[in-house]
Amino acid sequence: MRARRWSVAAGALGLALVASGCGGGGDGGGDRVEVFSWWTGGGEEAGLNALIERFEDENPDIEFVNAAVAGGSGTNAQAVLEGRLQSQDPPDSFQGHAGAELQDYIEAGYLSPLDDFFEEQGLHDALPDQLVEQITYDGSVYSVPVNIHRSNVMWYSPAVLEEAGIEAPPQTPEELVEALETVAEETDAIPMAVGAQWTVDHLLESVLLGSLGTDAYNALWEPGADWDTPEVAAALATFDRIMEHTQEESAAEDWQEAARRVADGEAAFNIMGDWAAGYFDELGAVPGEDYDWAASPGTEGTYMWLSDSFTLPVGAPNEEAALTWLELVGSREGQDIFNPLKGSIPAREDADPANYADSPYLESALAEWQSGPELAGSFWHGVTVGNRWKNDVDTAVGLYLGDGDVEALQDALVTAARAE
Repeated sequence: MRARRWSVAAGALGLALVASGCGGGGDGGGDRVEVFSWWTGGGEEAGLNALIERFEDENPDIEFVNAAVAGGSGTNAQAVLEGRLQSQDPPDSFQGHAGAELQDYIEAGYLSPLDDFFEEQGLHDALPDQLVEQITYDGSVYSVPVNIHRSNVMWYSPAVLEEAGIEAPPQTPEELVEALETVAEETDAIPMAVGAQWTVDHLLESVLLGSLGTDAYNALWEPGADWDTPEVAAALATFDRIMEHTQEESAAEDWQEAARRVADGEAAFNIMGDWAAGYFDELGAVPGEDYDWAASPGTEGTYMWLSDSFTLPVGAPNEEAALTWLELVGSREGQDIFNPLKGSIPAREDADPANYADSPYLESALAEWQSGPELAGSFWHGVTVGNRWKNDVDTAVGLYLGDGDVEALQDALVTAARAE
């Protein structure tokens, strides 16, 4: 393990000395590292295993403990993690979505700042400035992004659009509404496929971004943001018109079923994150034939991003080994090992495009990321708001799904923002 010219803050180190005596399973000798995540299946597990293999090859004297917890798309893991952190039994590093999702951990004193690590590893130069800005909290960064996913992707069925006489995918929210109406009139397909409630939250953020623009969308999630405006009302009215063209049985389905409907020609459109591309590959669907994609209407040139990242908890029993792990996940080599298997692109701007050429979607996504698009943070996937605000939005959306009252939806979103 290489010597380091930096360390965590003195206060965090003091807590680490206290906590190391009461949990974590480490002996303080740096001969093991326990990494906690919810990556237990599919491409995410394959990517993690590839990173573990490289870590073990480069650090044969460090035992790697894979503490992944399955189930609930991360909710099960987060519940287990919270219990461990509260009992001062942290893993050496844990996975979390970069951005505001980590805010509760930071405010509780569970995470060590990584400012010196970022300087040492040159991450301020390797990562886009906007990305670093959006993961900074009170002047410090607390996690190392390993990848980028894009939330604002519209998947569509070329066959359904052809049947409906739609020559090109819609470019604006207004064009999307018109296309949905045309699909409903000219075909038997579902115009817009959605799944469980969270997929409607996901749709909402793309409609807000496409209707308001990048700067105004980002401003919605700032303290004191005003949601009681005509512009927000118009965006929500568009959202309401889109929701009129979704299928009734959606609540019983998750995102995979909504995406499958597009690939099978049962639905015209689905707005879902780019992890759907990996799912289409699993189905054996052919890009350009069974499905195609475009930026969500109104969002061309903007990347609504989310990122998996890894942290350094206060009291990590094997801090040096944890930092060695963070070096790997933050490196160009590590990100180019992980992301082609995960079905995501690197957070770094210096990735080798040749590693992504086998996937038409990833190749195009990486080219756009490296072109320097405008960035907007996904609220649903933890970038822009903490759990309380996110849950308040989800509650408001749930009530809207029950009563269809778009004015009440705006009132609830206004209340949620003012509570911050």
